[in-house]
Amino acid sequence: MSQKSIERLRDYLAQLPPQALALLMREFERAIERGEDTGIASVVLEQLRGLARGAGDNAPRRREDAARLAFRALEPFLVDGSLPTRPGQIRRASLLPVWQWLAREGAPEAVHEFESELARISDDGERRSLDVAIRKLQLAAAASIFKIAAPSSGDRQRALARVGPPDVSEDLLPIGSVLHAREALDAFGTRVPSFMRVFGDSQIASVTSSLNIPTLQTPQLMPFVLTLVMQRLTAPWQIIRVAIKMAASDDELRVAATPYGIAVTIALHDLYCLAVSLRVDIRRGQFAKVGENLKALHDGVRGMRTELDLRNDSIWGKQLASIRADISNTLQSEIETVPGRVRRMLRQRPDKEIPAGASIDSAEVEEAASFINFVAVCRTYASELAINEVTLRTYSDLQHYVEQTTETLVQSLRGGDSKVRAYRQAQATAAIRFCEILFGNDYASLMSRAVENALTGERKSSRAQ
Repeated sequence: MSQKSIERLRDYLAQLPPQALALLMREFERAIERGEDTGIASVVLEQLRGLARGAGDNAPRRREDAARLAFRALEPFLVDGSLPTRPGQIRRASLLPVWQWLAREGAPEAVHEFESELARISDDGERRSLDVAIRKLQLAAAASIFKIAAPSSGDRQRALARVGPPDVSEDLLPIGSVLHAREALDAFGTRVPSFMRVFGDSQIASVTSSLNIPTLQTPQLMPFVLTLVMQRLTAPWQIIRVAIKMAASDDELRVAATPYGIAVTIALHDLYCLAVSLRVDIRRGQFAKVGENLKALHDGVRGMRTELDLRNDSIWGKQLASIRADISNTLQSEIETVPGRVRRMLRQRPDKEIPAGASIDSAEVEEAASFINFVAVCRTYASELAINEVTLRTYSDLQHYVEQTTETLVQSLRGGDSKVRAYRQAQATAAIRFCEILFGNDYASLMSRAVENALTGERKSSRAQ
């Protein structure tokens, strides 16, 4: 897409109302997740996100700076994409409509004053009073948000509709809560370790001690506090240990009765999102993060089942069972397709059925190798994810078939028709690639030498004749 076309696109999008921009952003995010027209969708989405952060120079640039600085406290909690949000998350697409509402009718005087102060600070190079100005605007914005978002406010639905679509209205109160409690959240962040590889008793004690502030224990702020902690954990699902510690029990009823029970809901939601991401990656043939995601899901599911006493008929119990079943179905459906992929590539067809110039695409070989490696990775986590039987059976079938087929291909290179030898050699090369995954480098090297010997022997035989 040319620079001129991008500029025209940006100018057009800038004229749209905030509701339309938010809707377009969600639709293009969904299109990218489905893999549809990712090139164009990425370009348009980049421009939409640019508008969400503000764009342009001079006065528009200052407005962008004002919004960015005012909403900087929200950054740890912002999410992109079309997946449902959970407590402790805010849609990035909601920021632009909220800022525009604040500037239009929510807190126009405060926004104008802040933009003027920002321009003065930028022009004069004086930054000392910037944080004071930001805090003043955040408090004014939070007060305006609380005024229309409170359940008791009159004509609430009509007021919320002026802010933006339902998703934006849903994010309004969380935005106000975080902005209002920014200082408390910042102080909490400084007291908690920045990285926790192990979340044991001492780390849990440090977190619970830092949480002993009434401001942070409200239903509105608790999810955001727990989200900050999760971002510092190697295994985010372990956030449930805070709830278990505060309840002094692993019984789900006692855990749910505390304000910290929301930690379990958050952990379950994140496992669900990870399962969705795994399913999308597998169906797109993108295996770079599959091993990492499988380990995270395996550890999360096992940890939830072992550290919490969940009832099968409870809400949490049903959610975990549903996540586990979804993972199992996703993995099983893909695992069962792998032997067919390999057989289509290595099938021994009669020489007369192989057309002249036939070849095997190296990209297809690597794709099949990725699927074989995927099955191998699944074996590690098969038991907890309820795919033990299908994984072991498929892996055994692949080993048996590839081993036999590789030996057959070596024999065919010794005495086959010279017209199809190039195709047979390509099949053998693919088979050796699969042997490397299934049996290791030593066996693959052994079969590679066997192929070389078969080809060398055939060439010697041809020269002798």
